[in-house]
Amino acid sequence: MNMAAQGFAVVQAFEHDVLAGLNAAQKTLPCKYLYDEAGSRLFEEICALEDYYLTRTEADIFARKIDAMAQALGPDVTLIEPGAGNCAKAEPLLQAMYTPAAYLPLDISPEILFAARQRIQQRMPGLPISPAVGDFTSPAVWRELPETAGRKVVFFPGSTIGNFTPEQARSLLGLFADQVQTGDGLLLAADLVKDSVVLERAYHDSNHVTEAFNKNLLHRINRELDGSFNIDAFAHRAFYHRLRRRVEMHLVSLKEQVVEVCGRQFHFAEGETIHTENSHKYTLATLEELLHSTGFQPQQYWTDHQQHYAIYYAEAV
Repeated sequence: MNMAAQGFAVVQAFEHDVLAGLNAAQKTLPCKYLYDEAGSRLFEEICALEDYYLTRTEADIFARKIDAMAQALGPDVTLIEPGAGNCAKAEPLLQAMYTPAAYLPLDISPEILFAARQRIQQRMPGLPISPAVGDFTSPAVWRELPETAGRKVVFFPGSTIGNFTPEQARSLLGLFADQVQTGDGLLLAADLVKDSVVLERAYHDSNHVTEAFNKNLLHRINRELDGSFNIDAFAHRAFYHRLRRRVEMHLVSLKEQVVEVCGRQFHFAEGETIHTENSHKYTLATLEELLHSTGFQPQQYWTDHQQHYAIYYAEAV
């Protein structure tokens, strides 16, 4: 599929998912659509915030343990990264790996993805890089990747697994397992359960960047789907749901209002929300259970001193 066709398919999926989500009893918008070009740049700002401990903690683990990770992955490996974004996390890993065979990033945002390919090719000119544009939760985009010889490792950092419900997470890792062979690997990062004050501050930062990130989705709908959202009539809300072990992000309607998208009208009551993102938190035990249930055998893991975050290396069985 060429880039124009890929882009058209992404737009079609966006329209379908937005209309279906706004028509649901609990209005919802898939979190993957937060990451257009503007959203991806806002998320990069979030990652640099003091309140957002996740990126800082993950980066510290990588800085201390990247050589051990490269040794676990082994030589001549093709690294596949679903949801690669700007590929900033894969680049140092690729540089630490022993003669990586290829890098195959997948992402829904073509602008960010192809800019990253150009950057990495300049720094690692001998490395074959083949991006695929699309939704990495769909088997279709995986079929766009070239066939490669030798071992493969799926690289899934950033605690992105937390954006999926437990059922969705099992399905997603099952999809990853379908793309690899016995002995191939998965390098998976996940945020761990901790004090709710720390969690909620990370998703409702004092600089209001997360608020801008969340509301950018409404800007995108207005721009791409002829929407009529009054951005100021919605508020950002994030809270930790203790029983579900997840942070939820919502956009709250501040008044009764009607919004039009693609010529269709959607009614909002005052206080009604659009659920835009989940961030599930794991324990080491529940993370290992997830890996076992999807065909991966944990080999080793690395964590920070406070056990706020974990990175697992597992192999397909």
